[in-house]
Amino acid sequence: MDNKGYLDMKLLRFSTAGSVDDGKSTLIGRLLYDSKSIFEDQMEEAEKASKSRGNEDLNLALLTDGLRAEREQGITIDVAYRYFATPKRKFIIADTPGHIQYTRNMVTGASTTDLAIILVDARHGVMEQTVRHSWLVSLLGIKEIVVCINKMDLVDFSEEVFDKIKAEYLAMAQSFCKAHISFIPISAKLGDNVVNPSANMPWYDGKALLEYLETVKIERSADEGFRMCVQWVDRPISPKWPDFRGYAGRICQGIVKVGDRIMVQPSGLSSTVTGIMIGEQSLEQAVCGQSVVITLSDDIDISRGDVITAADFRQPLDSSVVSLDVCWLRPEQLVLGKRYLIRHATQEVQGVVKEISYKVNISTMEKETGVTSLTMNDIARIVLKTAQPLVYENYQDNRTLGSLIFIDPGTNDTVGAGMIVNEEI
Repeated sequence: MDNKGYLDMKLLRFSTAGSVDDGKSTLIGRLLYDSKSIFEDQMEEAEKASKSRGNEDLNLALLTDGLRAEREQGITIDVAYRYFATPKRKFIIADTPGHIQYTRNMVTGASTTDLAIILVDARHGVMEQTVRHSWLVSLLGIKEIVVCINKMDLVDFSEEVFDKIKAEYLAMAQSFCKAHISFIPISAKLGDNVVNPSANMPWYDGKALLEYLETVKIERSADEGFRMCVQWVDRPISPKWPDFRGYAGRICQGIVKVGDRIMVQPSGLSSTVTGIMIGEQSLEQAVCGQSVVITLSDDIDISRGDVITAADFRQPLDSSVVSLDVCWLRPEQLVLGKRYLIRHATQEVQGVVKEISYKVNISTMEKETGVTSLTMNDIARIVLKTAQPLVYENYQDNRTLGSLIFIDPGTNDTVGAGMIVNEEI
């Protein structure tokens, strides 16, 4: 039986990535400009900055490169978030940096997106950073990639160049990428195939980028089971609600309906849903992304950090030893045996890193063994032991139950982000 379906979303979150000067910020600026999504004050500021840099025309990249350092250097350093909408869909864009030293920024920006745009300069083809960004996108579980081959105007809009880069990219990605990949030839500077179809490339019969973004459907499993991480137990002490007990949280997967059988993890206790509420409004069902309060037919022990799941669906795993891929976010090194505060969904526990299985050289994708510490921007496979068991799933299956962050208890800083992999330890 085919258990795959598609989710037609009203909101699409996507990220951009590519080598330095491939045109990421210009592309986003073109999308905003041609879709008339620029506020007047933003336009005035970008025009002023363009003139100060000696540009005769509007520099579209300045619509997204918001930091002064970025504008002075002409590169993207931080993650620039932009919001725009068309009559068909709303969008949140994460314009992520291309430099290797800002790997943590790219991981942070792309971690919540459903789709990734990877830019390739038509003059240079697939480069080392293209490989690295594609690997990171795959690591983050993004299921849809569109490769925009940019600056086609600088190669005379050549179909042969486009086909060559497409074949080169597919050959590179086949060993690690499980996403669906699409290819669009564009000129972000001139606007070809960004919002409007290009008259300069009649040989291309696909969609322009904006139409693609408006219509793409993100693959989901049709048999996704309900998941909700309990944030708090709602017990209002008032004459109106004398005996009310509900469980509040954000649904991170699936659908729940009144009458559904549920199971609570890690206890394994089961019950039946008797009510679903948002505020004082009662619902018959709720879906992924909604924050709700659920009431049950049985008075069972549930607390913050527990996970309520569909009783008839595959249950999450439960263990105090997990293997995960981690991106280290701070200059302070990850230290074996040091105690960290682990924040996982709505649960907080103490944990220590027992082993660094290997570190990934993100330039060559080779695995380096014998590593005893990690520093900022390092990506590695580690083994984590926690003081209490985690109710978790593979990050590729559920981002909420499959991700966690490391907090240094001394400084209270977030120092690392991890993606759990289901492996026997």
